[in-house]
Amino acid sequence: MSKVPLTIHGAELLKAELQRLKTVDRPAIIQAIAEARSHGDLSENAEYAAAKERQGFIEGRILEVEGKLANAQVIDPKLIDADGRCVFGATVALEDGTSGDAVSYQIVGEDEADIKQGKISITSPIARALIGKYPGDAVEVQTPGGLRAFEIVDVRYD
Repeated sequence: MSKVPLTIHGAELLKAELQRLKTVDRPAIIQAIAEARSHGDLSENAEYAAAKERQGFIEGRILEVEGKLANAQVIDPKLIDADGRCVFGATVALEDGTSGDAVSYQIVGEDEADIKQGKISITSPIARALIGKYPGDAVEVQTPGGLRAFEIVDVRYD
């Protein structure tokens, strides 16, 4: 399995999720299954079937998160000698070439991406176009909404 790039914050979030799954969700679903079993016939017990399905989801998610953490490459952008370039973990201030609007994105791992918080995945078209570029560079990105042009205003490593 290949390395999964994560920021320090993203790794902490995955560790917290794993802790919650193991210490809160798993015991709760075990209790729910025990409660459903006490209601009698399991073949016609919808509560039991739903609890077993939820248990399968939780166990699958635990395995997925453990795998990602085991293969994680935690990257601190402050420690990278990027020389002003746009790299993984950097926060990039952009100016939209069409509207002139200012936007800012942090380039993060796939699990951390949240456009509402200004975090875009390293695999997104915008992030791929920005990687390796410097402030003052112009980039064109083919997005689902069409071709967009941006100018890189600033690159921060926070």
